[in-house]
Amino acid sequence: MMKIQESAENYLETILRLSERLPHVRSIDIVNELEFSKPSVSVAMKNLRLNGYILMDSDGYITLTDAGMAIASKIYDRHKILTSVLIQLGVDPETAAHDACRMEHVISENTFQAIKKHIKEIRVCLKIHSPQTVTHILQKAIFKHALAHAFSNMF
Repeated sequence: MMKIQESAENYLETILRLSERLPHVRSIDIVNELEFSKPSVSVAMKNLRLNGYILMDSDGYITLTDAGMAIASKIYDRHKILTSVLIQLGVDPETAAHDACRMEHVISENTFQAIKKHIKEIRVCLKIHSPQTVTHILQKAIFKHALAHAFSNMF
């Protein structure tokens, strides 16, 4: 998959999100969702169509091609997971969504996969153990890490 501009990723993600809520997605829906001008959205749709990321039928209904869906799904997945992580860290939902939108385009695939793996490990741990046990395990791990760090600085 070739690298595309952040703005194109945002448009594709927006089309995907709108398609989950609406029976059909049109340019005007994108204009309203993103609060961009009609000419700006029109130019973007033309470029996405020429690059093979979307199809537009004679009624103006927009659908993602397989290539467009692959990019939109990847960005939307990143958005949802990063937003969730930020909220769990105590960031208010609006700020979390805004920051996740910025992060989703620049985070490396390796870092994102490490975050997903970490979340999965926590979920598995929570299924196996009670929250109190998980807290105890984490406290012990943090204590061991702190001790190791303290001792390594002594020598």
